Amino acid sequence: MAIPNVKRFRINSPDGAMTATVAAVLPKGADVAAYLKDVEARYDWKGRQEELSASTKVRVGQQKQKKAK
Repeated sequence: MAIPNVKRFRINSPDGAMTATVAAVLPKGADVAAYLKDVEARYDWKGRQEELSASTKVRVGQQKQKKAK
C-alpha cells in the first residue's frame, strides 16, 4: 500500500553530473526550496556513484552453475 501525500523530487549533484530522486512527506507551509537545498548537500553522492559502478558489470561468456547437493 502506498504512503499518502508522498511527493517525489529530483535533485542534482553539486557538479551536475548525476541526478537522484527523493521521496518525502513535507508538512504544510514547508519551504520546499530550502528542503531540497539541504537534501542535495547531505545526499551521499559518492556512495551512489559506487553503487552504480558496481551494478553495471559486464559478463563475458556464460558461467557454469554448480549443482546443489
